[in-house]
Amino acid sequence: MTQGAADAVAHARTGSVRTGLRHIVASPVGAGLIGIALLLALGGVLPKWLLFLCTMSAANGIVSLGIVLLMRGGVVSFGQGLVFAGGGYAAALLAGKLGLTDALLLTFAGGLIAALMALPFAPLLARYRGIFFSMLTLALSMVLYGVLVKSDALGGSDGFNMSRPTLLGMRIADAWSGFVLYALAITVAGALAILARIYFESARGLVSLAIRENELRVEYLGASTTRVMAANFVIAAFLGGVGGALAIIALGHIEPNFSYWTTSGEFVFVSILAGHYSVLAVFAASFILELVRSFSSAYFPNTWQMALGIFLLIVIRFLPRGIGSLWIDRKTRKGRDA
Repeated sequence: MTQGAADAVAHARTGSVRTGLRHIVASPVGAGLIGIALLLALGGVLPKWLLFLCTMSAANGIVSLGIVLLMRGGVVSFGQGLVFAGGGYAAALLAGKLGLTDALLLTFAGGLIAALMALPFAPLLARYRGIFFSMLTLALSMVLYGVLVKSDALGGSDGFNMSRPTLLGMRIADAWSGFVLYALAITVAGALAILARIYFESARGLVSLAIRENELRVEYLGASTTRVMAANFVIAAFLGGVGGALAIIALGHIEPNFSYWTTSGEFVFVSILAGHYSVLAVFAASFILELVRSFSSAYFPNTWQMALGIFLLIVIRFLPRGIGSLWIDRKTRKGRDA
């Protein structure tokens, strides 16, 4: 083989490797796995307070991801606190009453129980749109709040504490507890984000967008809008339960306020801030909310809610479609230029 031919073969191999890497990075699974690995590596150098803030951001972002899933179908849930509290109480009770201490099992058990809680209401709520859907979900959340406040067996209005769980059968050392819980939250959030991205681009996920635009035409095409919306509601409930379980594991305490309407409002806040165009934007918005709330409560302890409101107004004014529209519009422009 001549030198020129050898160089051509080497160049072709290099080009194929680069093309393969581009395909991996561009795919939801490849990009998600790379992002998870980078965040886990970054966690090794973050201070403890920021680790905890990121853990809560990931947990709350999972809950808000469920609202974004519903937003793609044209509805907004103001009762996500129902499944958030349901997953949290389920994890805490399984740990305290049944002795189930593995954090990973508790996380997905919380999601499963939250989905089972939502399942009986899904066919009913799937028939409603607009403010009716929002108010019905809010009512369900407040019913659970009332039950929890009056239930002495569940700690009443004070709630109860949850002991530190194990992970894969191993006890979590005090010195490593912050990082281990951070790694668990990032891994679970990353895996669910990848699955959500795949679902958004699937046939059922695209039907959800079509329902948002023209529900009657979707029915004419033979798709059942009621089934799609009911399935989306149950999936959103599962995500809310997983996020609730992760949050309670990190906090070590559960109380009825997790089902209160203001908690649900915070998840809606994140969803509006993120928009329904990007999965990554949901977790970015959740982190921004936690960051703004942390610093505003530290420097403006009596008016931090006003600071959050002003921040949301600014975002709505300059980014009415959410922060996810920043890179979505950029990709669209690149595609047109190409």
